[in-house]
Amino acid sequence: MSTPTVDIFIPCFVDQLYPATAMNMVKVLEKVGVTVNYNPAQTCCGQPAYNAGYHDQSRAVAGKFLSDFAAPAADAARYVVSPSASCVGMVRNSYSELFAGTPELAACRGVQGRTYELTEFLVDVLGITAVPGARLAGKYTYHDSCSALRECGIRPQPRQLLDGVAGLERLEMAETTTCCGFGGTFAVKFEAISVAMAQQKVEHALDTGADYLVSTDVSCLMHLEAYIKREKLLLKCLHVADVLASGW
Repeated sequence: MSTPTVDIFIPCFVDQLYPATAMNMVKVLEKVGVTVNYNPAQTCCGQPAYNAGYHDQSRAVAGKFLSDFAAPAADAARYVVSPSASCVGMVRNSYSELFAGTPELAACRGVQGRTYELTEFLVDVLGITAVPGARLAGKYTYHDSCSALRECGIRPQPRQLLDGVAGLERLEMAETTTCCGFGGTFAVKFEAISVAMAQQKVEHALDTGADYLVSTDVSCLMHLEAYIKREKLLLKCLHVADVLASGW
């Protein structure tokens, strides 16, 4: 198939705290021949307000998302790609509730059907299982974020791509599907539980002997990295896009 044009959605966490991950996603997409478009007017998908129970406010933000990522009339098959399964899960699932019975429902369904997380877009849409030239020496273990696994059904895609990185070896951790403890405001409201869950996840990762802890979601990685740094542990957190952009 011919490679398409994609509109990239850069989540709040990535934009404000991990901009290099956004640039690495662009680097990877362009490497495989995709034309990348960025709409600078984009903001948030509305997930923080939605998860906090402010659905009216979330709907207003989500409505802007629908407008920002409406496909041009001449290119209705255009995709929306994001380096965050959490935001993709919000668009695919929670938008159905937010826009049920509203005039925006048809536009919502159109955007939902075109929105993909980076690794599933590369594997499921483009049929790519290895990024040419990607190289990183060491061993990695993979964290399945709740949103990727449970909301988007993403599990084999990132592993396929990471296993295609030259010099990198996968070591699966115990309880890889267990939550890391972040959960947005959960980490603030239930700090002790959240930290204990992060500790358990990090200990499982360390038990593998891996050098890197990799995931599709920087929100999980930010939470885990905070614990790792506090405890001065030798484990580096990387977003999958950062790994795929390494070595070339």
